[in-house]
Amino acid sequence: MAMASSSSPALSISPWSMASLRSALPSIPTPRILSLRFSSPAAPFPSSSRLRSSHKEQKLLRSFTGLAPDSTLMSMGSYGAGFENGLSIIDSGSRFYAMRHGKRVPKLNRPPDQRRALLRGLTTQLLKHGRIKTTRARASAMRKYVDKMITLAKDGSLHKRRQALGFIYEKQIVHALFAEVQDRYGERNGGYTRIIRTLPRRGDNAPMAFIELV
Repeated sequence: MAMASSSSPALSISPWSMASLRSALPSIPTPRILSLRFSSPAAPFPSSSRLRSSHKEQKLLRSFTGLAPDSTLMSMGSYGAGFENGLSIIDSGSRFYAMRHGKRVPKLNRPPDQRRALLRGLTTQLLKHGRIKTTRARASAMRKYVDKMITLAKDGSLHKRRQALGFIYEKQIVHALFAEVQDRYGERNGGYTRIIRTLPRRGDNAPMAFIELV
């Protein structure tokens, strides 16, 4: 008992308190709060949220360069100017009037370069032989190109001849077409080809058709 009583004053340690901790910490100067006073109390200073929203709106308005009429008078069609004249040009340098609804092109399971080469070859063979057999999809796709070549030949100018030479593969066919088109299609305005359906192809059962010049 004597040993326990002698060791008790050595083990007793004063507990930590918040007052002692605060006194041990260095003193930090408190910042002064400046009070701003405005002469006109009716117009209060805008809050930070309003400033952020107005800053975002300014950014959006500055970055937007789409279609917008230059003036209200031009958009209403006054002074003989329609809405198209009042449209501002987009950054790409082109004008945009409507979406491409109904502008689907027959792909023919080929990329654009191979598809164009296929249509050029079919047009050349049809103008050379007068009648060919192909699938219905290819016949329908090449029809407008054949009509366009005959329309160019009916014009007969040098510029139209060079356009036909750039599309048809054989030059002799172009010269023969420009020489004979007036006698054959002089009084016909469009509809220079005819598509006749036939039996499906053996093997893959693809729908086939004959396309011929009228």
